[in-house]
Amino acid sequence: MKKYRFALLVFVVFCFGSCMKSEKADLVVFNANIFTMDESKTKAEAMAIRDGKIIEVGPDRQILNKYAYDASMDAMGKEIYPGFIDAHGHLMSYAELLLGVDLVGCTSQKEMVRRVQDYQVKSNKSVLVGMGWDQSLWTNKEFPDNALLNAAFPDTPVCLYRIDGHSALLNDAFIEVLGDFEVPNGGAAIQNNSGRYTGLFVDAALQLLEGFIPKFSNAEMKAKLVEVQDELLAYGVTSVHEAGVDANQRDLLIEMVDENSLSLNVYAMLSPSDKNKKFAKKNGIYRNKNLLIRSFKAYVDGALGSRGALLKEPYHDHPNYKGLSLSSAEELASLRDFCLSVDYQLNCHGIGDAAVSRILGMCKEAFNRKADHRFRVEHAQLVDLAEFRLFTDYAVFPSVQPTHATTDQRWAASKIGQERLEGAYAYKSLLNSFGMIALGTDFPVEYTNPFYTIHSAVHRKTPKDYPEKGFLKDEALTMEETLKGMTIWAAFAAFQENELGSLEQGKDATFVILDRPLNKTATFIENYAWRTFIAGEIVHTLE
Repeated sequence: MKKYRFALLVFVVFCFGSCMKSEKADLVVFNANIFTMDESKTKAEAMAIRDGKIIEVGPDRQILNKYAYDASMDAMGKEIYPGFIDAHGHLMSYAELLLGVDLVGCTSQKEMVRRVQDYQVKSNKSVLVGMGWDQSLWTNKEFPDNALLNAAFPDTPVCLYRIDGHSALLNDAFIEVLGDFEVPNGGAAIQNNSGRYTGLFVDAALQLLEGFIPKFSNAEMKAKLVEVQDELLAYGVTSVHEAGVDANQRDLLIEMVDENSLSLNVYAMLSPSDKNKKFAKKNGIYRNKNLLIRSFKAYVDGALGSRGALLKEPYHDHPNYKGLSLSSAEELASLRDFCLSVDYQLNCHGIGDAAVSRILGMCKEAFNRKADHRFRVEHAQLVDLAEFRLFTDYAVFPSVQPTHATTDQRWAASKIGQERLEGAYAYKSLLNSFGMIALGTDFPVEYTNPFYTIHSAVHRKTPKDYPEKGFLKDEALTMEETLKGMTIWAAFAAFQENELGSLEQGKDATFVILDRPLNKTATFIENYAWRTFIAGEIVHTLE
């Protein structure tokens, strides 16, 4: 009976409504279950769109009666949300991973070497570069040495980055190319007991590889970036906070936007190079269609999985070692001052509690000079319990990646000890401290899938529903908090809350229509975007 009444309503509106419709829309979406994510938690059935903006949301009868329109879409009762925002991803790194040797998911060092061999048969490269190995997935979970690589590639230089991008395994042929070198502060080139380099280079030592790693062409990068974009749009991800680009990558993004080949909303964080600083001084806050540049990205420490995170106390599995410092307090203060001078945000990679503490200390002066600075801590994987309050005191925005918690739970206690897990991956505590939290994936370190993010944040489980009772379940977010972290709060974290993040009058008509209702159970169920829209234009349709 309900379906009959609705069909009759549409028939009446279509047949008799045109003479009484007072306003014009380009598109009307109706018969929907719209979650606007506004402050009032408004739900609606229909939405009118003009010039890429939402002009009204409301009941079907109201919208269909009021607007004459060029096109309409029956949403078939499906759920609609603001386009998902990935608040921390790496478009450039993902494209490079797809162009090089993909080592994600390797279950052994032998498999890793075999993938490199298979790639070389097809590509015949003079220098081989790959990314994605993770020794925690192997039977022997110790960091590898390069013996197998040397046997397979005695003459061709090979560089294989770990999944987190904070360490790399080089064969001897690559080390020979480096010649005599001195490891920079904040880095390590691991040696065995006899003083021979094992091939493992960590954090700042990776700077030594610059100039020896071949660059992919702009044409190759653009093609792969379009593939990455298509993957994101298929999940309903319409915005990415690109967490660190050099000057060449920055210009590549600008080119793609100018060419209209990049439709994603991209909020780009610049690496603090001289070229990028000159760009910021010259351009100020840079807006170019769907590209916004108004932030810098700084690395304060490395990654926990490669023992590069900077800790206050030694690693549980490596006594007398506290990790690596990549930015001193003085360097952070200098970058803070520069960012404030050009009205840019500063987003700092901080994983260990000592690194997070250093960032928070730097932000005290930023708050004193500009209360709404929106400086961010990216990751915040381990926070001193006494310092959660400083996120509020100094208005520091936490930006985290829930799938890191469920991925790292296999080995986190082995790195920091069971007692220090309190304060680790503590998303609820961070939210309670600051009042908002931005959620991302850190792809390609993790997968782009936002439904993995939701499952990890709410249930603290992997997509395979492990562990059964959840990891550090007291730090779980509610479904509403998680969705806000992927929409309106993530938009706020990038100064875009007036354009994105909720479906309200005057905002961009950027939204996702889900293929299935959002899963709220503790058992993971796959989902995709049925339709994805950016600024009123359809950019993805589920085949």
